[in-house]
Order: sequence, then structure tokens, then C-alpha cells
Amino acid sequence: MVLWEASTKPSNTHIGRKISRIREIRGIKQEHLASELGVSQQSVSRMEQSEVLDDDILDKIAKVLGVNSEAIKNYSDEATISFIANTYNDHAASYGHYYNFSPIEKIVTLYDKKIALLERLLLAEKEKNELIKGKQ
Repeated sequence: MVLWEASTKPSNTHIGRKISRIREIRGIKQEHLASELGVSQQSVSRMEQSEVLDDDILDKIAKVLGVNSEAIKNYSDEATISFIANTYNDHAASYGHYYNFSPIEKIVTLYDKKIALLERLLLAEKEKNELIKGKQ
């Protein structure tokens, strides 16, 4: 039992690898993470190669990944595999919470933003036309 506990304790050696693993598990691409953080994909790649990151950056990344920063700091492959194995074996998965990245929700959100922008542009054009008519 002690051996199992030791193997599931988090290793705090490389925070970037932990971010990468959680991102991959969550099905999030580097490009999406970069977009949400307002940085380039190359910046995300460099972050994932870094052994340490500032807490404020880690908090932002955690928010995009849908976890808290402690989950990233304490992440370990062994604990995740153990959790999945135990969940699968005792059918506890039906009682858990699932957080999935939904590309359809993102598309709908972007579509709604685009419609709002087009409506604002149309209103601005109407106002401009009224001003031009008033000057004539």
C-alpha cells in the first residue's frame, strides 16, 4: 500500500509537461489555448517546455483548461490512470462530472458575436446615410 501511495504522489518537476498532458486529455489544441490566452501558438509551445511558470500565467491556463491551478501542479499520469481504472471498474463514471470542450458551442458563440457586429455596422451605416441626407 505504501508503494502505491508513493507512486501516485504528484511530481512537481515539470509544469509544462503537466499542462500539455491535461490539454491533450481535454482534447484542446495548442492553437485554441493560445487564442484563449491571447498569445501565439509558439508561446504556448514554449510554456509547455518550461519547467516552471508564474502563478498568474498558470491560473489563466488552468481556467482555459477547465481545472484549477492546483490540479495542474498535482497532476500525475499514474493517479489519472488509477482514477480512470477505478471509475471504469466500479461504474462510478455515471456519478461524476464531465467537462467537455464543445466545438459547436464555440461556433455558436462566434456566430452570435458576428451577427451582433453586423447589426452594429448596419446601424452605423444607417446613421451615416441619415447624416448625409440631412446635409443635402
